[in-house]
Amino acid sequence: MKPSLEETLSRQFPALTALPAPLASEALRQALPINAPAGAILFDAGIACQALPLVLSGSIRVSKRAESGREIRLYSVNPGELCIVTVSCLLGASAYPATGIAESEVSALALPRPLFMRLIAEHPPFRDVVFGLFADRLTGLMTLVEEVAFHKLDQRIAAWLLARGPIILASHQVIAQELGSVREIVSRLLKQFEEQNFVRLGRERIELLDPLGLKKLAAGS
Repeated sequence: MKPSLEETLSRQFPALTALPAPLASEALRQALPINAPAGAILFDAGIACQALPLVLSGSIRVSKRAESGREIRLYSVNPGELCIVTVSCLLGASAYPATGIAESEVSALALPRPLFMRLIAEHPPFRDVVFGLFADRLTGLMTLVEEVAFHKLDQRIAAWLLARGPIILASHQVIAQELGSVREIVSRLLKQFEEQNFVRLGRERIELLDPLGLKKLAAGS
């Protein structure tokens, strides 16, 4: 038997369990269903932030785009996780500074800002999760800043491949977006990796041949 909405929320978002009855009723009444296909833009830079998405299935890629068209991935929002960009905008009543795109088909519930603010004020477990999220995401974003600012792109590509090998099914454009670069540079470096026998390239496919060599490259050796 298919689990109820209450059961799904309790499983994915434990912080929303044990809500006071009036608040639980209000949450279920106000939550708006979201169903989006892969590739759909769920929010974009400059748009007013109105609600917090609770992802039940699928994932959302949150990225920052430059005027040149270059894009760098900040993080993904998976089932049971919260989007720090959205949380920050809701708390500050500000517009989105980044873009959220469905990486796969997404099913979610959207909590309108007044309800979100009420949950923050009246339900300590939810408040603790939200503020704990800032610490976790901030650490991840600082790591990303460090990688972009201080590590060479060939090192970052090597580390990216190692984290996803031994066989990666992804286009060079996807890798460029993940790393905040452009496809032409990524393709040139991957070709160099192939010439060094680190990898074997195929159509949207990369096979790792020498993980140890890539590990040394990622470490700057």
